[in-house]
Parts: sequence; C-alpha cells; structure tokens
Amino acid sequence: MNSATEAPFTHPTDCTEVQVPSQVFMAIAVASLSENLLVIVAVIKNRNLHSPMYCFICNLAVFNTISSLCKALENILLLFKEAGHLNSLGRFELSIDDIMDSLLCMCFLGSIFSILTIAVDRYISIFHALRYHALMTMRRVVVTLSAIWVLCGTSGVLMIGFSKAATVKIFFIVLFFTALLLILLLYVHMFLLARHHANRIVSMPGAQAHHRQSGLRGALTLTILIGVFVACWAPFSLHLLIMMICPENPYCECYRSLFQLHVVLLVSHAVIDPAIYAFRSTELRNTYKKMFLCSASRIFKECV
Repeated sequence: MNSATEAPFTHPTDCTEVQVPSQVFMAIAVASLSENLLVIVAVIKNRNLHSPMYCFICNLAVFNTISSLCKALENILLLFKEAGHLNSLGRFELSIDDIMDSLLCMCFLGSIFSILTIAVDRYISIFHALRYHALMTMRRVVVTLSAIWVLCGTSGVLMIGFSKAATVKIFFIVLFFTALLLILLLYVHMFLLARHHANRIVSMPGAQAHHRQSGLRGALTLTILIGVFVACWAPFSLHLLIMMICPENPYCECYRSLFQLHVVLLVSHAVIDPAIYAFRSTELRNTYKKMFLCSASRIFKECV
C-alpha cells in the first residue's frame, strides 16, 4: 500500500527526499479530528448556530474530519504494512488505497471550496449587511453545499481513477488554482475595505475607542486569515504546478523532495481552521463551555 504522502522520484537528482515520521501525521490527524468534531457537535446542538455562516463552517469541519480519519487510517495501515501483515500489491489493499486517496482528494478540494464560501459569506455579511438575509437564504446554502459535495466527490474519483491522464491533471490543477486565486483576491479585497473603513472611523470626530478597536480587529483578523492560508497552501500548490511545468528538471526535483513537508503544512491547516473560523466566535465559545461543564458535571455525578 502506497502512502498518499509519498512522492517517488522519477528522475535522477542529488536531493534526497525529506521523510516525515508517520507519528507526526498521526498526531496532526488526531488533533484535527478532535477539534473539527467539537465544531460539528457544537453547531448541531446550539440552535443559535443554525445559520448560513455556521453551516459553511460546519461543512468545512466535516471535510476536515473525513480527511483526518483517512490520514489516521492510512498511517495505521502503513504500520501493518511495515509489520508484514499487508501486501502493498494486493487487490484489497490497492482498492482501499484508491478509496482513501479519492476521499483525501475530495476533502482537499472540499476544504478549498468551503473556505471560498465562508469568504463570500463574510464579504456579504460585512459589506452588504442590509441585504444579507435576502441573499444568503437557507435554500441557497443547501444548493451551494450540495454542489460542492458533487463537484469535489466527482473530482476526487476522477483524479485518482484517471491519475495518469494529462487532461484530468490539468483540470484538477486549474480548478485548484482558480479556487485559491478567488479566495486570495476576496480576502485581499476585504482586507483593503476593512482597513479603509477603520481609517474612516478613526478620522471621524468623536469616534469611540471601541469602534476603532473593532475596525482594527477586523483588519487584523483578515490579515491572519490571508497569512495562514498562504503559508499552508502555497508550498503544496507550487508542488502541483511544478509537476506540470518541469517534471524532468533536477532543480524541480529538489523542490519535490520536500513534498512531505508540504503535506504537513497542508493538513495542519485543518487544525488551524477551527481556531480561525470557529473559536473566535463568542457563541461557539459559550457552547463549548456549556458542553464541557455538562460533561464534567455528569462525570462528577457518576463518580459520587
């Protein structure tokens, strides 16, 4: 069974492939699984969170949860393979490997499009607040989420099933980079508008301190979103681009030797996502407190 985090070299190079211990991927998968499950449960339990924005956040958490489960299962199977209990060329093992790779591909694309829908939702809620409820109806939310799952599920299966076809690779990379570019442009645009609004508030006579802090806090949040997003996704995106434009260049192969580090950054974004999109929400934080207090009280009663 082949690991999805392995990038075998097909051309000679002096650069040796950097290996990341499977325990690192397992730790990231467990942390991501715990955080995103917490987000899903909180959104389901609290009726105040049954809104378009939290539906998109919950959808992102579902994709992150599935990818975390796949990575954890993949690392467990690799341990069985190293122990000699699995045949990497067996029909069953190859089928499981294809299924997990398809799910991972689906989840990576799903994360991108979920982040894009969250960015669009934030843009509408901030700069078109009066029309927000008319534009972001639950019917449109359901249609959007259904389209994301169909598109990403189909793309994941095609990408793995026809991975050797150049057309499929080009389609996947174009889809990937188009979504990345839209997200980046939207966040940069929101950041510039937020900074402009913050400067206007500061220049207004008699502006209150908390208004200034609110505007600056919004600009800072968008800065963090852009920085973390670019840091986590840019190396993997460049790797995909290099696969297409210079697959035989030795210098490109040296960059490809860092593939596992790029995957570490990529999957780490699923750990950072809840902190950025969820834990900054007062309503979610209050829900977590109630959930933990309820669990603690139940444990205390059982112990007594």
